[in-house]
Amino acid sequence: MANKQDNTEGKIIAVEEALGRTEQFIEKNQKMIIIVLSVIVAIVLGYFGFKQFYLKPQEAKAHSEMFYAEKYFELDSLDLALNGDGEHIGFLEVIDNYGITKASNLAKYYTGIIYLKKGKFQEAIDYLEDFDGDDQIVGSLAIAAIGDAYMELNNPDKALESYLKAAEKNSNNFTSPQCLMKAGFVYEEKNDWANALKTYERIKKDFFKSQESREIDKYIAKAKGMLNQ
Repeated sequence: MANKQDNTEGKIIAVEEALGRTEQFIEKNQKMIIIVLSVIVAIVLGYFGFKQFYLKPQEAKAHSEMFYAEKYFELDSLDLALNGDGEHIGFLEVIDNYGITKASNLAKYYTGIIYLKKGKFQEAIDYLEDFDGDDQIVGSLAIAAIGDAYMELNNPDKALESYLKAAEKNSNNFTSPQCLMKAGFVYEEKNDWANALKTYERIKKDFFKSQESREIDKYIAKAKGMLNQ
């Protein structure tokens, strides 16, 4: 019983000593602690102030100015979408003027797609790789477009890498089977019929509700036929 009491008293003394050392440290370093806390508070307040009073207005302005560029893109007026019409700015100027906004980030996707359509494949890759695809669908489409650009540049290995990455970014019945089909075609081009077959069979098994699955049996049959030769 005495040992238990001694242990309890020892623990209490140890805690008191630790608290005492803490108090001494605070007293000794009071100015430094106040400075550090003030800096932290200033950073937090500065961040929220920056976000509320600068970034949000910039975001709204960027989206407003990008409206006509998006309309031109929908109309396939690629040069006007890219460079503007003299009255309204295009995607390139949105990127330059509003670099830290989500609108600027989205403009990089549009710009990459435009350059892909215009046959400027390396420029397309550069902008699409710089695009941060938080939206899973658009992000997958951007990566797949990079694959398309690499195919046009006669780099099937990089194209295949992009298609497979796009298929895995967000598994769904829209983008995933599209990207897997493209990957299957690259495997065919490389005469890798075993992987082509695996890719087509995966579409049939995992994405049977997709449009691509409706005709996938003929691609499976083709791959099997090539393997049996």
